[in-house]
Amino acid sequence: MANYHVSKRKEEGDWKIKRAGADRISDTARTQEKAERLAKQFAENSGGGEVRIHGRDGKIRDSDTVAPANDPFPPRDSKH
Repeated sequence: MANYHVSKRKEEGDWKIKRAGADRISDTARTQEKAERLAKQFAENSGGGEVRIHGRDGKIRDSDTVAPANDPFPPRDSKH
């Protein structure tokens, strides 16, 4: 099980996907939507986890649980 973060790279202008606790970026994407999809695929392939999406200001603005991980707040996480 692994958690991933999606955030904007200011200088490059693209979006990065990084596994929590990793030193290197897992992948990049031109759009935030594509980066979210990739992060969810990575989390699913590793047995589930959380995908945290950061806004342009760097703060976490959304979080998705990828199965088969357990969602700690299932009633509130209804966006995705």
